[in-house]
Amino acid sequence: MGILTPDPTGDLAWRVAWQSTTFRWKFILGLIGVITLLLTFPLFFQTIEKHTGPVLSDWVLAQLPPRDVSIAIFLLIWATAAILVVRARRSPAIFMLFIYGYLIVSLSRMLSINLVPLNPPVGLIPLIDPISNAFYGKSYITKDLFYSGHTSTIFLMFLCLRRPGDRLFAFVGSLIVGGLLLVQHVHYTIDVIGAFVFTYPLYWLGKKLALSGWNQVDTRPD
Repeated sequence: MGILTPDPTGDLAWRVAWQSTTFRWKFILGLIGVITLLLTFPLFFQTIEKHTGPVLSDWVLAQLPPRDVSIAIFLLIWATAAILVVRARRSPAIFMLFIYGYLIVSLSRMLSINLVPLNPPVGLIPLIDPISNAFYGKSYITKDLFYSGHTSTIFLMFLCLRRPGDRLFAFVGSLIVGGLLLVQHVHYTIDVIGAFVFTYPLYWLGKKLALSGWNQVDTRPD
């Protein structure tokens, strides 16, 4: 699928993509979708905070004394996001993959959080992430549990990236972030596992929506 031509600057990739009416429409709709989603987040998260559900018995959490590792989680996720932004500047395919993948994963999470209401784990320490928390509303959210948004987001970045070094960093980072969320008792083990299980097939669905119908210029090694 697409045109494969080398382009060290990446400008050609965006120029060729923008010549496609399909790409332009998908680009605009994707941005509108993400902006709309982010605007609905505060109301959604404040609403689900009023829900109630069981407190799960989690053997893994029982073995982990809760500790505040917010800084490590924050740095890993947003360092990976910075890499993704740099690569997307030279690759419209990476940009579109993440936009549509993020839309589908986020909508899936909103559905699953409503379908599987849970009370937070015992010993939860609030996660301090000034960027993500800005979309939660006025109060701290504890019930956006199944499945983990932080884990799914960094794992989605891994799936979208192309360079082996980038992918290795993002993949190891996603495993570490998942583990640290358990250390902080922000999520149950099933929330973290679910993030990997659900994000992978949803990424492929997003990929079909994002990349079909327009020419992608290969700008490897991005």
